[in-house]
Amino acid sequence: MPREKKVEEYDVVIIGGGAAGLTAGIYCGRARLNTLLIEKALVGGLATYTNDIENYPGFPEGATGLGLMELFHKQAKKFGVKFKGTDVKSVELEGPVKTVETFRTTYKAKVVVLAVGGRPRITRAENEEEFLFDKGISFCATCDAAANTGKEVLIVGSGDAAIEEGMFLTKFASKVYVSIMHDEGTMDCNEIARNEALENPKMEFVWNTVVKRFEGDDHLHTVVLEDLKTGNENPIKVDTCFEFIGYVPNTEFLRDIVDMNKQGYILVNDKMETNIEGVYSAGDANEKFLKQVATAVGDGAMAGYCAERYIAETDKYESQILARDQFVYVYDASCPNCQNKLKEIEAMETETDGRISFSKADVYKSRGISNRMGITEFPSIAVVRYGKIIDVITGDFTRQQLERYL
Repeated sequence: MPREKKVEEYDVVIIGGGAAGLTAGIYCGRARLNTLLIEKALVGGLATYTNDIENYPGFPEGATGLGLMELFHKQAKKFGVKFKGTDVKSVELEGPVKTVETFRTTYKAKVVVLAVGGRPRITRAENEEEFLFDKGISFCATCDAAANTGKEVLIVGSGDAAIEEGMFLTKFASKVYVSIMHDEGTMDCNEIARNEALENPKMEFVWNTVVKRFEGDDHLHTVVLEDLKTGNENPIKVDTCFEFIGYVPNTEFLRDIVDMNKQGYILVNDKMETNIEGVYSAGDANEKFLKQVATAVGDGAMAGYCAERYIAETDKYESQILARDQFVYVYDASCPNCQNKLKEIEAMETETDGRISFSKADVYKSRGISNRMGITEFPSIAVVRYGKIIDVITGDFTRQQLERYL
């Protein structure tokens, strides 16, 4: 018989241990939430493969990606975040209790933060695996441009990212070759970038070519291009090859569960909320313009903060709103009419010696409570009986209306 899985319960389960996931963990752990972070590979994500990060604030001398992520990891552990090195097999995210399945364990949580990141699309040419990341193949010009000052590099790709990053590299490198699979003059980027690149004296285009193989010892020194029309090989000596042929989000296991675009990037709002209540997404798997450690940190901070707020509001809703029969005055403190009505209900409480009394829920800073109550107009009065909201009164109300519910 198959062994029964162990079940562990947490407030928050974070899937993914890159910059976004670690930051979400720091925020959740510091809020004293019982938090688990699951990472199947290396804690720190893709940033750990970057030798030099010089644009992350607070490090004027720069930092290694591994070193920076080790600091993130240490800080998350300081706040009590637990770590599991395993692969997530499936998730069930609907409902108040979320389930994350791994090979040996079922994890249950009130909130799940998706920080699954992504991976650069690679050429799959010969020997490519030997030189990935810190051995000559890079996927981030912003990260590795300075390290290539005065050197010759090769760009693979002709989209907006490839051409714009190639022009950025000309500020540092002595020569930027660009391998393009199309006929001469044809690129996939916008027309302005194309024209600027063609006029850049440091850029040399190698048309109708794809990468055939990578050569080197401990570090890449040659990229062999193949001419698509003649089949001839063209070896180019370079210090680094930058591949900009797309990016693949690690969201395959989330298909048909959370809303995504056609490319598989997760759709979120400005609070990192997905289409599922209590499920947030942060980092490079989100549909976003810029993928950097700094932007991942911002996403993770928002997701972690909102996770804590969601749990607090859920607890308040269950323990204070639904726990007893009562009237709940739901209002926005910034609304003058709401303030006037607040005075009316306080007077009503005094006049009836507390026979008619109210709990108050101010939605000025967050509408999480009102959303759970299904209330969108303010002010409103929710009538709670037997652990349920049986009616909602909006607009004007009278003492006689309320007394009917007593």
